[in-house]
Amino acid sequence: MALSDKFRNSAVDYLFITGGVVLYTLAWASFMIPNGIASGGLTGLSTIIQLATGGLIPVPASYLVINVLLLIAATFVLGKGFGMRTIYAILLSTLLFEFIPKVDFLLAVPGQPLYISERILIPIIGGLLEAAGIAMIFQHGGSTGGSDIAVLMINKFYPVSPGKVFLYSDLVIIASILLLPDKTFQDMVYGYIAMITFSFMVDYVLLGSKSTVQILVFSEKYSQIADYIINDMDRGVTALYAQGWYTKTDRKVLLVLVRKFQLHDVTKEIKKIDPKAFVSVSPASNVYGEGFDEIKTGIERKKKQQYDQQER
Repeated sequence: MALSDKFRNSAVDYLFITGGVVLYTLAWASFMIPNGIASGGLTGLSTIIQLATGGLIPVPASYLVINVLLLIAATFVLGKGFGMRTIYAILLSTLLFEFIPKVDFLLAVPGQPLYISERILIPIIGGLLEAAGIAMIFQHGGSTGGSDIAVLMINKFYPVSPGKVFLYSDLVIIASILLLPDKTFQDMVYGYIAMITFSFMVDYVLLGSKSTVQILVFSEKYSQIADYIINDMDRGVTALYAQGWYTKTDRKVLLVLVRKFQLHDVTKEIKKIDPKAFVSVSPASNVYGEGFDEIKTGIERKKKQQYDQQER
C-alpha cells in the first residue's frame, strides 16, 4: 500500500474516532452526569467517584489517571497502533469532559434545549449515544479506555461478545452507587437501563454486519444458482447429494453460508433463476474459516509463544 493510501486510511480512522468520541462524551457529559446517573465502565466509575467526593475529584481527573495505567497494558497486548489511537481518544474525551459541562445549552437539565422531563428516557438516550460512539471507535481501531481495553484484549483471542463483557463488568460498578448516602435503588435501576441499552446496541452495531445465515436451496437449476453465488458474490457453495423420498429421485441440494446483509441479494437471484425453487434459511451463530471469522481460543497463540522461546 502506498504511503499516501496509508495516510488517507489513517486520517479516515481518526476522523471516525473523533466523531465517536463526541457521541460518547455527549452521552455522559450532556445526559448522564448532570442528572446524577452512573452506568458502567470507567466513566461510570469516575462518575461515582465525583458524586462520592462532592466534585472534589471530577470525572476528567480520575478518567485520565486510571486510563494512563490501563494504556500500558494495552500497548503491550494490542500493539502501538492501538495505543496511539486510544491515547488520542482518551485525551480528546478528557478535554470534552471538561468542555461540555461549561456549555449550558449542551446539558440536559431544566431550562436548556436538551432537557427531558421524563427522567427514565435519559439513560436510554445516553445508552444509545454511547453505543453508537463506542462502535465507531472500535471499528476504526481505537478505544476510550477503561473496560473498552479489556473488551478488545479478550476479544482478540476469544470469540466473546463485546456486549457480554461490558454487561458482567458493569454490574458491580452500577450497584456500587448504593454506597452513596443520597442515592436510592431507583438510581441503580436507571444505571442498569443505560447499561442494557448500551450492551444491546453495541452488539447490534458491531456484530450485526457479521451475522451469518445458512441457506439450503432445492432447485432443478442448482448449477446456475451455484455459479452466480461463486462468481458474482464470491462465496462458496457445497452441492449435497440428496434423494427425494416421495419420488425416490436423486437430486443436489446447495448449501450456502453468507453474511446476513447478503441474504436479500441471494434470495432475489434464486427467485429470478428459478421461481419454483425451495429455499430454507436458518441463522448460523458461529462460522469459522476463510471469508468468515477466525477461531480464537488463545491456545495456539500460547503454543506459538512457547515455540518461539525454544527457538531462541
